Amino acid sequence: MKSAPLLEVQGLAKEFGGLAAVRGVDFSVAAGQIKAMIGPNGAGKTTILNLISGVLAPTRGRVLFEGKPLPVCRPHAVAARGIARTFQIVQLFGEMTALENVLVGCHRRGGAGWAACAFRTRAMREEERRLRERARELLDFVGLSGRADVPASALSYGEQRLVEVGRALAMEPCLLLLDEPGAGLSPEEQSRLGALIRRIRERGATVLLVDHHMEFVMEVSEEVLVLSYGEKLAEGSPYAVRTHPDVIAAYLGEEETH
Repeated sequence: MKSAPLLEVQGLAKEFGGLAAVRGVDFSVAAGQIKAMIGPNGAGKTTILNLISGVLAPTRGRVLFEGKPLPVCRPHAVAARGIARTFQIVQLFGEMTALENVLVGCHRRGGAGWAACAFRTRAMREEERRLRERARELLDFVGLSGRADVPASALSYGEQRLVEVGRALAMEPCLLLLDEPGAGLSPEEQSRLGALIRRIRERGATVLLVDHHMEFVMEVSEEVLVLSYGEKLAEGSPYAVRTHPDVIAAYLGEEETH
């Protein structure tokens, strides 16, 4: 018997005034899967991530996670359900160190209240030590073991991307949403990122990623969803998608298909 999907998107639509950014999209993501969404600019990829993560409310349709509807326009409640994400444009606190940025993602793993923090109780100090150790472990995991105390603003662009992934992993998500993780990276950096994404899956997380780099997507993902003008154009294995005539037309133009 086939198990129920971890994430299920049903008839999802989003309109901004007269603009239909997403038009009745259906897809699912199985637990333990690495799935990618690709498509030309304006295809609706980031909008769908925003709908899943609770940043936007859908005009129609719904998103189910572990069989239950996700909260609408409540990103903190979505995060509490076990969904974490990174962003198309890196969102770090530049004046804070790499370690401190990852610690921001550890807040859900802390239980100290305001009184314990104000009086710096022994339990609070022990919790802080434990969370700092966890943040350092995550920096090691993403390949930044020697950069913990460097301000985020002084890191390279590729390193900032990795800090953001580490911060998302600090929430110990069941589902990790990656928005353009390979943007601005060199081929070598993309290769290392692909290896990291596979290690993340090996640790038990499911990954849904958006990216423009076709080679990177085809190498790292097990299934690919292609969007065009807010609609699902194709879905299947990387090979099936790569050779799909409609996908070739969307990326290269009708003339190339002929």
